Amino acid sequence: MINRLAQRLPAPNQLLTPLHKRLRDWIVGVVATTEDFGIDYDAPVGDPGLFGPDSVTWKIHGDFPGMMSGGIAALMLQTLHPRALAGVVNHSRFREDPLGRLRRTTMFVAATSYAPTGDAERIINIVDRMHAKVVGTTDEGEPYSARDPALLTWVHCTEMASFLAGYMRYRRADLSVAVQDQYFDETRRVAEALGAKDVPASRAEMDEYFATMQPQLRFDHRSRETLAVLEAMELPIPVAGVSRRMFLGAGAALLPPWARELIHRSSAQRMIDRASAESLNRIAPLIRASMSEGVAMRSARRVGAERDCLVFD
Repeated sequence: MINRLAQRLPAPNQLLTPLHKRLRDWIVGVVATTEDFGIDYDAPVGDPGLFGPDSVTWKIHGDFPGMMSGGIAALMLQTLHPRALAGVVNHSRFREDPLGRLRRTTMFVAATSYAPTGDAERIINIVDRMHAKVVGTTDEGEPYSARDPALLTWVHCTEMASFLAGYMRYRRADLSVAVQDQYFDETRRVAEALGAKDVPASRAEMDEYFATMQPQLRFDHRSRETLAVLEAMELPIPVAGVSRRMFLGAGAALLPPWARELIHRSSAQRMIDRASAESLNRIAPLIRASMSEGVAMRSARRVGAERDCLVFD
């Protein structure tokens, strides 16, 4: 069904501006938080934020299809760490409002990527104060804290590795190892500001990190329950079931082989994941065109940069 929907869509250059606007409104309605964090992406003029227009981060985080699918993959990976998952299940309304968590994560990534320096640092401080309240014990008696440097590193690595995988799967696969290294080296700044330690700063270090983490991970009843909530998440848009299925499948398609095995992704599910990835690839240009005037472009204008700063040559 997803493939058939994608095949019926016209090419992006055949679409009228009103359709772009309608799609943008739908997407913003899904991912934008209704909370007012007071972020102004247009001022102060000249403020580059934490990264700026010469960064790799601005380019990768400006690609909406890659970021959305990468965010889903990161959530799936995070269900595999018992202490990290306990913090989410026991101290958030994820079961009742999974979309709310998605929106807050989207806000945090957008703010730390593009907001002026003062706003980005303020949001990091807000999240740190929220983390201070997330403490407890797992069902197995293991203590956890959202301020634990090891857990902060885990969450950061699942997100950055998945965002990069999304970009390379749905935008361009030929990013050099040097560019990937620069991305991981840049983005660790945010994790370290929150208190993370020993954050991977290169492609090789990231791969080694996940290899060393695998013995600590497991897929249990809480992991299954969390994924079930994600798969049933209601979206406030037309054809919500198809859209959700496509992004979930496209996100699952980004999982590394060891994670797919641990999650017990069946051959039938993997077939659906591949079809979803193909569908997202087909409609990604339309999504990009509809989201071309978002916070990334506003931030580029803030520092007097052209749109070219958001793409690789």
